[in-house]
Amino acid sequence: MGTSPRFKRILIKLSGEALAGEGELGIDTNKTFSLAGQIKEVHDLGLEVAVVVGGGNMIRGETLAKSGMERATADYMGMLGTIMNGLALQDACEKQGMFTRVLSAIEMKSVAEPYIRRRAVRHLEKNRVIIFAGGTGNPYFTTDTTASLRAVEVGCEVILKATKVDGVYTADPKKDPTAKRYLEVSFMESIKHRLKVMDSTALSLCMDNNMPIIVFDIFKAGNLRKLIDGEPIGTLISNSEEVILDGR
Repeated sequence: MGTSPRFKRILIKLSGEALAGEGELGIDTNKTFSLAGQIKEVHDLGLEVAVVVGGGNMIRGETLAKSGMERATADYMGMLGTIMNGLALQDACEKQGMFTRVLSAIEMKSVAEPYIRRRAVRHLEKNRVIIFAGGTGNPYFTTDTTASLRAVEVGCEVILKATKVDGVYTADPKKDPTAKRYLEVSFMESIKHRLKVMDSTALSLCMDNNMPIIVFDIFKAGNLRKLIDGEPIGTLISNSEEVILDGR
């Protein structure tokens, strides 16, 4: 207690599924409110917080494309899903006393501000939580790539990829009982072994701009706060060549 937070400016990457019930579509307001509560806990420490939220609970462009829809059209539909999620998260954050702005890469003046880098930075400086929605505004790019791009653009120190698992493993732990969790792993190792952390475009962008990623389980109560306090939560992915496995 009383120590300074580990970071000053962070970007949290949430999947769309994090806002939905287990195995369900749509938005679970209780889960969304709970996630906003975790954001408030670290925001109250004085951190500047940006969020990128996916849209998989609404619609998956890639899935629609595989079923025969034109890929660009499917991806734009997915981007609209991220805007709906962004508005839901904004509402939950504001109900807990945080000033919040949704910035959309797709112009939608009635519900969100257009994404302008300098405006985003200014919102952070004014201690507002910002939610980046609408993906990059272009088809063929994932919201993981959006997170990497926006984190670099607005000068974040780290991307916190919030998932349902406690880190990155050498194999799928549900299928391989010998799989071990990485405590630290390099971007090159992640790309080479296709560890399914983020897509290769997102990882390459982080690698080229020295933007570390921490993959952690946000659904375990208090994990986000513990991570910010410096506890060794999740898996750190960086340009360090050192590979450290959990020895347990």
